[in-house]
Amino acid sequence: MNGKLKNILKYSLSLLAAGALLYFSFKGVSWRDFGVALKSCSWEYVVLSMFVGAAVLYLRSLRWRMQVLPIDPSTTRSTMFNAVNIGMLVNIVLPRVGEIVRCGVVTRNSALDEEGRKKATFDKVIGTGIADRLWDVISLVIFLLLALPLLMGRAGTYLKETILPGLKDKADMWWIVLAAVAAALVAWLLLRTFRKKSTAAGSILDFFAGMWDGIKSCLKMKDSWKFFLLTAAIWVGYWMMSETVLLAIQGMDPAQFEGEMAHGIELAKSLTVVDALILMVAGSLSSLVPVPGGFGAFHTIVAGALLSIYGVPFPMGLIFATLSHESQVLTDIITGAYSYASEAFKKKK
Repeated sequence: MNGKLKNILKYSLSLLAAGALLYFSFKGVSWRDFGVALKSCSWEYVVLSMFVGAAVLYLRSLRWRMQVLPIDPSTTRSTMFNAVNIGMLVNIVLPRVGEIVRCGVVTRNSALDEEGRKKATFDKVIGTGIADRLWDVISLVIFLLLALPLLMGRAGTYLKETILPGLKDKADMWWIVLAAVAAALVAWLLLRTFRKKSTAAGSILDFFAGMWDGIKSCLKMKDSWKFFLLTAAIWVGYWMMSETVLLAIQGMDPAQFEGEMAHGIELAKSLTVVDALILMVAGSLSSLVPVPGGFGAFHTIVAGALLSIYGVPFPMGLIFATLSHESQVLTDIITGAYSYASEAFKKKK
């Protein structure tokens, strides 16, 4: 099976999985109640969540720029912001591919060195992208440890039965990372052995050496305290995005509904900013499911969390999940389209 066919099959399966999750999540939902709920929520808070989401994208670009600057000091904020936005836009359709695309945007805009080569070569930028994602995992764990006393007080059982096993799955990925490092080391030794005999071996070896330079670039950052401040601001931003959507559904009038939906709104009104943190953590687990843009996975996990922890009926949980997810997807589309147009304009100049 050739590479193109494998990719087509992989992305087709991802789309099918997303479709299946969405189908089973919304199966049995009253579309009348769903539509009324969306109309009656406080949309000003949803818009605020989108603005916070756009700000988080900018903060992510600033943090990533700090890792790229040791490689190419001329890298601009606009280049990094565009790269992040375009990467997020691509990820909506093709999971993980956006990570490669965003690195390509940075390399294309990189300055030339004295020998006429890009300072931020693609291999080095890929390395900074890998380091950036590793920092995401580390910072999420630290954020959770700091917030654990609050979380245990509100949803101790759910954390023990659902969140912690999910985080353990992420932790188990370190074994995959270690295995990959070991395999890379073996490959490096073999490539070094055949470097003089094979041009291809030398090229591959140079590419991985460049990636390693990119990963190490985070050790050369100036004012590293800014990096950690940006990281904290990013996760607080995610938290506030969850809180603003929670405020949006708390603005609904239970009198417009009957049965479990009315009861669900009453339960939702009792939720606090700490509960918004719990829902943010639950939503982060959707990244473990390789589906385009988190469609279906996010809805199922977050609505399930609202039902398991607070007894909020699943259809009501889907309202919260839909507003949270689709508002962020719309933000990614708007910022991605802006950045794509910005980059296209640069090409013409």
